[in-house]
Amino acid sequence: MSALPNGLITFGPSANCTLELCPLEASILQYQPSTAATAVAIAIFGLSLILNIGQGVYHQTWAFMACLVSGCILEIAGYIGRIIINGNPFDFNGFLMQIICITVAPIFFCAAIYVLLVRIILLIDERLSRISPRYLSWIFISFDVISLVLQAVGGALSCVGENKDDIQVGTDISLAGLIFQVVTLTLFVALFVDYLSACRQYSNHKALTRQMNFFLSFLFLSILLILLRCVYRVVELHGGYFSHFFRDEPLFIALETAIMCAAAVCLNVGHPGLIFGRRKGDPIHREAQHALL
Repeated sequence: MSALPNGLITFGPSANCTLELCPLEASILQYQPSTAATAVAIAIFGLSLILNIGQGVYHQTWAFMACLVSGCILEIAGYIGRIIINGNPFDFNGFLMQIICITVAPIFFCAAIYVLLVRIILLIDERLSRISPRYLSWIFISFDVISLVLQAVGGALSCVGENKDDIQVGTDISLAGLIFQVVTLTLFVALFVDYLSACRQYSNHKALTRQMNFFLSFLFLSILLILLRCVYRVVELHGGYFSHFFRDEPLFIALETAIMCAAAVCLNVGHPGLIFGRRKGDPIHREAQHALL
């Protein structure tokens, strides 16, 4: 992308800079990612990954497990990329791993959450839903796929750009995907709140047990955390890769790393197996379970 004297290239597939040859300020991040913060993130996502596999197999929540395992693997890959960048801030492969994997990983967490709303509706009272649960998961997962494609394509294009204008094109595509994700999550939250409000107003509340409320609390908290993270990434990418926000590591750690780690933990603590696991054998539970296998 940019070149220094003596044929040194700071960014892109042909980058040949190292800290011994080029100043840190010439790198795209202009900092070396914190090893401690990165290690903690990998440890938390790794633990969440192991727990998701164990909980998913035990409770037979296969679709939920597949989504979260995919999300955790992408997060881990992205933070491995940051470890590579710590060793060499000009390493193109490390940057590619970070920008694509960490950006798209939350989409898989969202997919896991979207399908849970169908389970909840089938279990409590599907008559109170403004949209048939048969269509809800397809609608939101379709939106998720659109967001995934935009962010992945944008991230890839921004990394192979040969100048600032080319990079900005890819950044704008990623930004469009993030904005679309924010709109989708906001719509989902609105439908979720509307349905639960209707349940508390019109339902006999038999399904809203203490265990169900515990599960719903952590599910809703995870949604809000991911939404907050997406809003941050929209602000961060709005100025492109050369903005202050993109190069602010403490902000990244607080609103990306910590937020997504907390969201992953919430989905482990409030695992749907508590409500929809294999031990729930009545017909309504079986229908809700079957809807997401």
